[in-house]
Amino acid sequence: MASTAQDLTISDRLTQLVSDAYGQSVTLDWIMAQLHERAFGLFLLILALPCCVPFLYGLPQIVALPLMFVSAQILLGRRVPWLPSKLSTRTFSAEGLGTLSRRSAPWLKRIEAVSRPRLTVLTHAPLDRIVGFALVLFSASILVPLPGTNTVPGFAVVIVAMGLLQRDGILVLLGAALGTAWIGTLLFAGATLVSLIKTWIGL
Repeated sequence: MASTAQDLTISDRLTQLVSDAYGQSVTLDWIMAQLHERAFGLFLLILALPCCVPFLYGLPQIVALPLMFVSAQILLGRRVPWLPSKLSTRTFSAEGLGTLSRRSAPWLKRIEAVSRPRLTVLTHAPLDRIVGFALVLFSASILVPLPGTNTVPGFAVVIVAMGLLQRDGILVLLGAALGTAWIGTLLFAGATLVSLIKTWIGL
């Protein structure tokens, strides 16, 4: 009997997505339509994976706005993600999607191997709205125009997304802790920089 989408692991689902891709590129709208009942978690994962590549410019900034938009919908309690046309028509190259799937598969399989349903209350309403708020902040920090600023929040979103997909509240907490620490580091660095500038100009 053929496996259904529900039976596939997350890494296998991404592989299937690549095999179903047509042409040289696919839109975010097409990707979202293929994800069915797991759309929120898988869509977050697919959008966040490119952000995990250190010193990659362009693509993280392209996916950051859709990522933030989808995260806001979790905050607002939506059950099915939606993107406006300006965001849904953004494209992934089919080749790039395949490369992303191959490179991420070993890491995703490791996470799948250790994850299981735990603290599931964090992956369901109403507490998932708090998770949505954290994801909005992490997504926004990807837009900060500084070298390497996409990597840490990208990892944080990937871990949270895996937690939501696996119903593993421990993973959600780990991802949230990583992202929160990163936000705190950015704020501290920004405050320190402002203080130094004020000192230099004699304010």
